[in-house]
Amino acid sequence: MSDSTLTGTSGAALTPLQQLIEMGGPVMLVLIGLAIAGLIAFFYLVLSGTVFAPRLTRRLRSALAQWQQQPDRQTPEQIAEASGWLARANPLSPLMAYAMTARLDRLDPAALREELARRCRKALQPFEAPLKIIEVIAALAPLLGLLGTVMGMMAAFSAMATATGQAGASELSGGIYEALTTTAAGLVIAIPFAALAAWIEFRLGRLNTMLNDVLVRVISTPLPAPEIAAHEAATHPMSAPLQISGEPPAYTHRVAHAAG
Repeated sequence: MSDSTLTGTSGAALTPLQQLIEMGGPVMLVLIGLAIAGLIAFFYLVLSGTVFAPRLTRRLRSALAQWQQQPDRQTPEQIAEASGWLARANPLSPLMAYAMTARLDRLDPAALREELARRCRKALQPFEAPLKIIEVIAALAPLLGLLGTVMGMMAAFSAMATATGQAGASELSGGIYEALTTTAAGLVIAIPFAALAAWIEFRLGRLNTMLNDVLVRVISTPLPAPEIAAHEAATHPMSAPLQISGEPPAYTHRVAHAAG
């Protein structure tokens, strides 16, 4: 590594971050900005998920078991009267209460499924934007690193064209070393963010499956009056699997396509 990389114009020693910026140029600044934005999106996703992600708590599990044994209006009222801000922030509580109340009000099952699907998508929507940011960073970081390498190689060959002999080879090797720094930085940023995006999407898929399971169990519970249950079973059969909320988009294909 050349001395100009280790010291600035004033002769003072550079920090590792300043050395990366000196070697990578403006592309390295963009990569560092992407890494910071990705970390902010990830921590925001973790904090918001801790509070606002749907959770099948022990109280809701008990209410669901009580509803399946004896459907009545007391169960959704108990769910709506949740104490504590963390319990009230759980989006699964109002979803279950609405599904139970609508079921008791004899709402058309098809219309009920459509409304529950809309509310499920709304419950998971706050997590889509941070996930999309992380996915974009994982896809763009290697491309930006390659761009920095190409720009560095062009500068190295341009410097070699004006020199001759051993000096030209020395400048070329130093220029290639500095140019490859951006590629390495892009891969270092992209690999962990790609893993994080896959993990987040897996978690969203688990939440989606849990919402489907709970809400299908709520609306599939027969009402006390046998003639009403028989009529609804004849007009709107529920034996087939019900899809309440939409499946999240597949992430693996997009990452493979971007890496290719």
